[in-house]
Amino acid sequence: MSGQNGTHPRIVAGVDGSPSSLAALRWAVQQAGLTGATVDAVIAWHYPVLAVPVGPAPAAMLDTADFEKAADEALTDAIRAAVESSSDVRVRAQVKEGNAAQVLLDAAQGADLLVVGSRGHGGFAEALLGSVSQHCVHHAPCAVVIVRGDRAR
Repeated sequence: MSGQNGTHPRIVAGVDGSPSSLAALRWAVQQAGLTGATVDAVIAWHYPVLAVPVGPAPAAMLDTADFEKAADEALTDAIRAAVESSSDVRVRAQVKEGNAAQVLLDAAQGADLLVVGSRGHGGFAEALLGSVSQHCVHHAPCAVVIVRGDRAR
């Protein structure tokens, strides 16, 4: 794998804390080990719908740092779980505010590959918002790999 436009190869992996996103990050790290690529592990965070108050709200209720910190911790845990200590693959953590699909599409600009899990948090919220992986397949500026999570879980 050679990077787009003669640059160092880069793989973007979407992380959301789900088993399938952890499997996607593991796959991306393995692929990077084979190709010499760098992995950008990306997690998106946003205010939950219920956190947007109708009237005045206490400042603590809308503390951006809490949401960002939780996302950062989830990403750090995923990287620890996915990357073996003996690995020489370079993994860069990126915590971004915004819609998960758009954050991943933005991160994939100039990348060689975007790797996502087959399903994130799922359920009713995913049905309303649409599938992140499906959106990425249709709009990514690079090849997309969708990795299924461990079925035993």
